[in-house]
Amino acid sequence: MLLEAIGNVMQVDVILICVAGAIAGIAIGSLPGLTATMGVALLLPLTFGMAPISGLLLLIGIFFGAIYGGSISAILLRTPGTPAAAATSMDGYALARRGEAKKSADDLHD
Repeated sequence: MLLEAIGNVMQVDVILICVAGAIAGIAIGSLPGLTATMGVALLLPLTFGMAPISGLLLLIGIFFGAIYGGSISAILLRTPGTPAAAATSMDGYALARRGEAKKSADDLHD
């Protein structure tokens, strides 16, 4: 049963849908005011015509991409894109002003 589930998830089209969801989630999360939950709610109608595995993985990719993307605006603009990145805006913005923005993003997501 577990091997069947792994086989279903490891199909090329399903992986591409998950990656596309993560990219869309990063774009949504980096916009201040659009949270991860709101991004999932906005893009939920896209999944109505999809297979259940593809639809769920698209929404998971959007959610986790948005959580990560929220730190982009928090570090660069000192405006968190998501509530999860509120603390990031304090330390990350200070590092970005010193020219160490990449270091702050790497430290947050290790």
